Amino acid sequence: MSDKPSVLFVCVHNAGRSQMAAAYLEHLSGGAVEVRSAGSAPGDRVNPAAVEAMAEEGIDMSAATPKILTNEAVLASDVVITMGCGDACPFYPGKRYLDWELDDPAGKGVDAVRPIRDEIRTRIVGLLEELGVTPVA
Repeated sequence: MSDKPSVLFVCVHNAGRSQMAAAYLEHLSGGAVEVRSAGSAPGDRVNPAAVEAMAEEGIDMSAATPKILTNEAVLASDVVITMGCGDACPFYPGKRYLDWELDDPAGKGVDAVRPIRDEIRTRIVGLLEELGVTPVA
């Protein structure tokens, strides 16, 4: 890995799980990690319940937009974390791949999204430890 590790989060619509994970990693790494997120079939907008759940944590995702998954994004990342995108994610030797099984927040209210958000935060803290980055408060 380079001096600044890079992580790509991938889910189908890039509207919930991957957006929350990217926002947490950006926030908790304090800029020590290069963060990307994308979807194999991006939605029109980020899930409003995910935006609301993250706002409760003091993280503003209101300007986030779903992005299409590209080979370039995978190639530029040290770690690729998939969240239910199945075989849509391109595989390149030498990349570290993790698959995080998480409930899909699509169509759910903020009460149902909070536990998903909290699980993502726990996993992000663990990922930061693996990358040798101390989470910021």
